[in-house]
Amino acid sequence: MRAPRSRAALPALLVTGLALGGCSGDTAATIVQPTCASGDDGAASNAVVLIAQSVPSATWVPCLRTPPPLGWAFNSLHARDGRAHFSLDSDRDGQQAIEVGLEKSCDTVGATEIPSDREGMRRFERVTMTTPRFEGERYYVFDGGCITFVFRLGGDNGDNRGEPLALATQAVGAVSRADLLEQVHEESDGRLELDPPTGSG
Repeated sequence: MRAPRSRAALPALLVTGLALGGCSGDTAATIVQPTCASGDDGAASNAVVLIAQSVPSATWVPCLRTPPPLGWAFNSLHARDGRAHFSLDSDRDGQQAIEVGLEKSCDTVGATEIPSDREGMRRFERVTMTTPRFEGERYYVFDGGCITFVFRLGGDNGDNRGEPLALATQAVGAVSRADLLEQVHEESDGRLELDPPTGSG
């Protein structure tokens, strides 16, 4: 059993719980990094909770491992009902070189399924441009959701155009919804839940 987590995160959780409580067109934006674990207690950041709330069906939620690879930095996170995405900047490939998104489903038509490097997820890839830039999408499909990587890379990496993508995707992990449910419950002393009750407004 994990040790009790700090209650310091509770105010942020209260704000997070309100962030997606409005109409489906509302968007919440933050520069708080969606880290897989923060502090000594191993809890995911509240930005990850915000991502999870945007897609209640998703059994996995993307998050950032720290520290990021050399040359990469978090840009920003945007979330609304049905979708959340955050972007990564590269000192070689520019701002928002890679966008990581979470949705209930992905359109993988035209994408090629390849052996997955993530347990419990099917992996698809679609390359739309190889020169002068390296662009495309990578999809990880699982129960109730899909994590998407949209990459727009400069293409100045010689024969290793996929290397920046490999580095960036290694920096992105995933936390289970079950762990986030437990985290929110513990941090609020049972007063809050990750998702509102079914049928709530």
